[in-house]
Amino acid sequence: MFFLNLYRKLIPKLLLGNVVFLLATASSFADVPHVVEHHDPIESDATLSLPKVVDLTLEKYPDETWLKSLEEEAAAIGQRGDSWTAGASQAGLRFQEATSGTLHYIDGQVQVPLWNLGQRDAEQALAKLAESNAMSQSDAVKLRVAGLVRNALWNIALANLSYEQAKIELAITDQLLAKVQRRVELGDLPRADFLLAQTELLQKRSVVTQAEAELMHARKRYSTITQMAKIPADYQEKLADTQKIQQNHPALVAVNSQIERKQAELNAVKLVGSGQTNVAVGINSDQFTHDPRSNQTASFNIGVTVPFGGSAHLAPHLAAVNVELNKLLAEREQMNRDLEQAHHEAEHNLEVNRVELGIADELKQVAEEHLKMTQLSFSVGEINLMDLLKIQSRTQQAVLNAKQRSIMIQRDIALYNQAVGVMP
Repeated sequence: MFFLNLYRKLIPKLLLGNVVFLLATASSFADVPHVVEHHDPIESDATLSLPKVVDLTLEKYPDETWLKSLEEEAAAIGQRGDSWTAGASQAGLRFQEATSGTLHYIDGQVQVPLWNLGQRDAEQALAKLAESNAMSQSDAVKLRVAGLVRNALWNIALANLSYEQAKIELAITDQLLAKVQRRVELGDLPRADFLLAQTELLQKRSVVTQAEAELMHARKRYSTITQMAKIPADYQEKLADTQKIQQNHPALVAVNSQIERKQAELNAVKLVGSGQTNVAVGINSDQFTHDPRSNQTASFNIGVTVPFGGSAHLAPHLAAVNVELNKLLAEREQMNRDLEQAHHEAEHNLEVNRVELGIADELKQVAEEHLKMTQLSFSVGEINLMDLLKIQSRTQQAVLNAKQRSIMIQRDIALYNQAVGVMP
């Protein structure tokens, strides 16, 4: 934790020069020549921000349909809880006639299911939790989308860095080949050195080709996730002040919301009991066609039907809901462990890369000084071409490592924010 606090104070100074580099490489995406015809274009857009990219991605994300269905489900549960009856009412009509034709019997009734004690309140509580759950699931999906976008953007930055560095090394090797060729023509170097320089140039071309391929892959992954061909000109983030996983982490809020909803559903199912009490209201009419004194009578009746002994039939439903509840409890426990591990790794990576950046910068300076000395020695014939190529290769790798560490620290800031649940 000491290293992380120290990092928060020192990192702006360490990365000041690298911010310009990141913006410059991002703006150059559309201008680089391509070794392979296959090309996945990505343009830098100064008007586009990281939060905007996340919002646009979420609009097209496959989970959006599922999230909408959760809102519709909550509305449907609310509509049921607001109903005055516990189910659909029924209307019945019965007609009966004697075989002699002298008696007609008509019976009509309406049957209404009533809520059990506390059942309607439980349904309304379930509706509110279902609505809250839909919102929390949306926040959790948005954070997950933000993580995908963050990773995709920084993978592009790292891939672009490798590609640009590979082109620089190719240009340096090309210049060296021209010098070697000239010295071979003058008889200062053997032809074997020219062939060695040619081999080195071909290898560098291969590295450029592979680096370009990785850049295209990174671009394609980004465009597949976001369904966009533009990236923000600046997507760096500030390190969150949060130093531990908070209970308002969107992923935790989402799973807790699911648990509360399932507990409310379990309570609502319990209150169903053996079934719904039904009240039936009806009218009976008897008509005697051959009795002039009293040929019709009518009566009003009301009845109540109370279910009982249905616990055995309700038990499987209760058990199924309870299984889902316990599964969510297990998922929450696992999520707590996963989030804690992700937070630890993100925090540790920041500390390690801060130290590594300092080492890489020093190594880069030493390597560049050594290369200058080696180039001078080669020009006067004190060392051979093989030694020069080895030292040149180590120097180029040191330069690449120093640049990569700068980008990796910015990437790790984004991943740390992702781990603690901070949106861009």
